Amino acid sequence: MNSSDILSLVICGVIALFVGLLIAFPLGVQYRKKVAEAELGSAEEEAKRVLSDAIKTAESKKKEALVEAKDEIHRMRSEADKELKERRSETQRQERRLQQKEESLDRKTENLEKKEEALGEKLRLAEAKLEEVEKIKQHQFDMLERISGYTAEQAKEYLLANLENELTHEKALKISMFEARLKDESDQKAREIISQAIQRCAADHVAEVTVSVVPLPNDEMKGRIIGREGRNIRTLETLTGVDLIIDDTPEAITLSSHDAVKREIARIALERLIQDGRIHPARIEEMVEKARREVESKIKQDGERAVMETGIHALHPELVRLLGRMRYRSSYGQNVLVHSIEVAQLAGIMAAELGADAALARRAGLLHDIGKALTHEVEGSHVAIGVDVARKYKENADVIHAIEAHHGDVEPKTVVACLVQAADAISAARPGARRENLENYIKRLEKLESIANSFEGVDNCFAIQAGREVRIMLKPEVVSDDQMTIVARQIVKRIEDEMDYPGQIKVHVIRETRAIEYAK
Repeated sequence: MNSSDILSLVICGVIALFVGLLIAFPLGVQYRKKVAEAELGSAEEEAKRVLSDAIKTAESKKKEALVEAKDEIHRMRSEADKELKERRSETQRQERRLQQKEESLDRKTENLEKKEEALGEKLRLAEAKLEEVEKIKQHQFDMLERISGYTAEQAKEYLLANLENELTHEKALKISMFEARLKDESDQKAREIISQAIQRCAADHVAEVTVSVVPLPNDEMKGRIIGREGRNIRTLETLTGVDLIIDDTPEAITLSSHDAVKREIARIALERLIQDGRIHPARIEEMVEKARREVESKIKQDGERAVMETGIHALHPELVRLLGRMRYRSSYGQNVLVHSIEVAQLAGIMAAELGADAALARRAGLLHDIGKALTHEVEGSHVAIGVDVARKYKENADVIHAIEAHHGDVEPKTVVACLVQAADAISAARPGARRENLENYIKRLEKLESIANSFEGVDNCFAIQAGREVRIMLKPEVVSDDQMTIVARQIVKRIEDEMDYPGQIKVHVIRETRAIEYAK
């Protein structure tokens, strides 16, 4: 086959392909049109179905909403009916209560009117009876004037004159009786005045405690005082017999002991150690020995000073040393050595006033508490220890008896013993001599005032002069002048029975009546 034939075949094929395409295109378009129409019809049917379902659903929802709305309307209507019914019921109850109150008020008004009528009738009867009583009274006065021959004014003057005469007689009798009593009691009153003057004598007193505080230059010193494994503090406590309390207190150490002499030795030794700076067992032993010698010297000096101050001679040296030890003892805050010197002086003054042996009285007064210097070392009361010590050093028999009798352990048989007993009570009981615990002091004042306030007719009371006097104000309309003395005595009896106190308490009862008028 030649090339022209091939070309002819190709051209024929191309033409045939073109003709075929022309025939197939319209057929494809028609086919797609039919397919599209079919899909469109299907979509329209689906839309109609969905629309129908939506309409049905909407109808159903509408019916349900209508049903719910009707139910809600029915419920609200029921609640409104119920509330309306309750309000009507409450209104009816209020109306009934108001009606009952109106009826009650009507009844009360009616009763009140009846009572007013009855009261008016009684007032009329009372006025009538009062007029009748006045007539009878006037008739009686007229009759008395005719019988006595005196008018009312003349009778009053006669009675007052007789009463004045009787009162004058009574006053004269009372004055005579009081003058006789005053004469009988003059000596006793004089002694009481002298005793009160002695009680007011001025004397120094030192408050002692059971601890001493030693200041430190810094807190590092505490560790040096304690020492390695506590050997320094143990050595110091063993040598002095004093407890060292090292706590959080800044720059201070507390020494605790009931023996003031040991506490003083420990204080001096510790202060010297702190100043020296060399703190070890050997140095502590040396310082404690030096402090002991220093305290013993001071004790001797204090004893000699007391002997010189009281003017006592030929006293045994050991008794002088014991007197010095009393410088470190206290009783209720009162220094025992100062107290003993004061007792010696008071006993000597009173002995001189009575013409007794003043020197012996001073000696007994100074030694009466000598046993207190040994109460930490010897068992027994300070009275028994003092008697034994005085006998040991060959003291005067009257001095020994005064020591034994100054607290009433035995009956005082000599003037000196009585004077020492009185001087001891005066020194201990005078204002400011002894210190009391603040709580006990307040309780005593409150007890005094409560006892006074417990009596009928007491208006007010005040405890004054540190509880040594109580002033009581009486109601004059309740308690008379005669009853005032009885009330004072009853209060004193209650205080003596229910309270413990040094010395005496003055009960000062005051009754005042005032009459006030104004000149215009």
